This record gives sequence, C-alpha cells and structure tokens, in this order.
Amino acid sequence: MRRAYVEIDSERCKGCGLCINVCPQKILRFSEKFNTKGYHPAEQYDPDEKCNGCGFCYMMCPDTCITVFRFVQAVR
Repeated sequence: MRRAYVEIDSERCKGCGLCINVCPQKILRFSEKFNTKGYHPAEQYDPDEKCNGCGFCYMMCPDTCITVFRFVQAVR
C-alpha cells in the first residue's frame, strides 16, 4: 500500500542530485529527459511503493521544487 509519494517540478529542477543522494529508500533518480533549461531533473521511480514520506528530499532541495505527499490511514 502506497504511504507517500514525491512530486518534483521538473522545470525548476537543475539536476544537482542532492535529493537523490539523501533519499534513504533510493527511489529518486535522474530523468533521461531534459527540461527546457537543459538539465536532467530528478524523478521518482518507486515501483515497489517504498516512499515513506520522510521529507529528506524536500529539505535538501535548494530550489524548493519538491513536494512530499503522505497518505493518512483512517483509524477504525
């Protein structure tokens, strides 16, 4: 069950790789595509749904182009 996911604004990302290096789940990578500035932006690749929404990538991004979304489970 997916607990969280990351959205990266690929047009604002300059491809510094800081978020990729800090991700404990290793679910971020460089995109093969270029953005309009000529950079390979970071992208989330999480087929096993390992993202736990820790926010390390968000905190590390110098360009504030990462948003972390967490799903809240209802308590019964």
